[in-house]
Amino acid sequence: MADPTGFLKYDREEPPKKSYEERLSSWGEVYADVDPGERNEKVRKQASRCMDCGIPFCHSGGSGCPLGNLIPEWNDLVRRGDWAAASDRLHATNNFPEFTGKLCPAPCEAGCVLSISPASGGPVSIKRVEQTIADQSWEAGYVQPQVSEESTGRRVAVVGSGPAGLAAAQQLTRAGHEVTVFERDDRLGGLLRYGIPEFKMEKKVLDRRLAQLRKEGTKFVTSCEVGVDLTVEDLRAQYDAVVLAVGALRGRDDTTTPGRELTGIHLAMEHLVPANKFVEGDGPSPIDAQGKHVVIIGGGDTGADSYGTATRQGALSVTQLDQYPTPPSTRDDSRSPWPTWPYILRTYPAHEEAGERKFAVAVKRFVGSPEGRVTAVELQQVRVQKDPATGRREVIPVSEEVQTLPADLVLLAIGFEGVEEMPLLSGLGLSLTRRGTLSCGADWQTETPGVFVCGDAHRGASLVVWAIAEGRSVANAVDAFLTGASDLPAPVHPTALPLAVV
Repeated sequence: MADPTGFLKYDREEPPKKSYEERLSSWGEVYADVDPGERNEKVRKQASRCMDCGIPFCHSGGSGCPLGNLIPEWNDLVRRGDWAAASDRLHATNNFPEFTGKLCPAPCEAGCVLSISPASGGPVSIKRVEQTIADQSWEAGYVQPQVSEESTGRRVAVVGSGPAGLAAAQQLTRAGHEVTVFERDDRLGGLLRYGIPEFKMEKKVLDRRLAQLRKEGTKFVTSCEVGVDLTVEDLRAQYDAVVLAVGALRGRDDTTTPGRELTGIHLAMEHLVPANKFVEGDGPSPIDAQGKHVVIIGGGDTGADSYGTATRQGALSVTQLDQYPTPPSTRDDSRSPWPTWPYILRTYPAHEEAGERKFAVAVKRFVGSPEGRVTAVELQQVRVQKDPATGRREVIPVSEEVQTLPADLVLLAIGFEGVEEMPLLSGLGLSLTRRGTLSCGADWQTETPGVFVCGDAHRGASLVVWAIAEGRSVANAVDAFLTGASDLPAPVHPTALPLAVV
């Protein structure tokens, strides 16, 4: 039994971080190295705060973890010090807990019963417990290749090596199918490799898991754009099923603000990808923040990633702009009642290190030099409202006053519009929805027989935990398509959505 008074005995504690100076002087992860024994003991106390609720919203797909992680079970196993059993329970529902433990914003914690009232001391630090189980699993050798004893003789192509594609590939390989993952980049991992900065997840973590997939039998082909380097005709002839896990990397641009054509204004991914390649050892980035005043437009995860990258590159200043007002520091039950994802101010480690954020502002104009290079941005205070006729958001200036900020480098982190146009899609006879995604039926199959879709390509830009959940679910559908039935888990339906206030 769990300890129902554990949350009264122990305060919620976050893992210790390195000093700001140490973080900004290297690309390593922001969290401090802690002796494993000391780490495990501290996390055992954190796991003791879990009450094993009668209705565990933390692993509910709507209000918590879409993977259905058995959180109360492995919390109690950690409390008792049974790390091997905790590893088994965690890996039973999550192929890559070291990815989610580092990158997921933890909707499970928002759904924790201890999130109902601040008087509880805050939710169980589920993400920290998960990451520690993953770390201990690798350190103790619990993670081993799971090689299928039988081969079905069926071949599956997975296009894209992000978390959705890798999860689908691992599940299908373990089911006995011959799986090949195709990646157009020179290295594997998709956004895990070139979108996520090293200070959030060191790439040795990704490489370690890829080695396990290889030992299990999954094959990988890099620098191959399917539809160009491998024709669609050859793809369909060589494989019995195809899984599209191509992501939703078409970045949203700003085409209306005067001065957008100036040199020095880029989409955020144009900055993040070469910065990650630099850390991999590929040489200097062509878009470098060193010695520059950097302005980042957009208040989400991608903006924070660019923020931390710019400070590590040696920016003179970093300013992140958000058109919405400053969110509250605690949950507003009238706006986002428990157990929905709370609308609160989220401060990432990068925001603690340097720079500043400005809220309720928008760029009126980009200012440039005679040579056509951006030198400043002009800002206005704004409010965002919905047009009652169309339902579209409008950004309305609330003051004529204009503030000018120096800007030698401007990064647009204003979201993604969906799947990129690619020859593969037209070759397969597929078209995008109005949301820029690929649609599918209840069996994850697109309108083209034998072609399936999962992850951001189907859902739109979303969380790593949803990508893995969709990858696991599409593996069940592909396995059933190839063999007539499947025992693989399918944690989410293609129409599943997180609980939200409409």
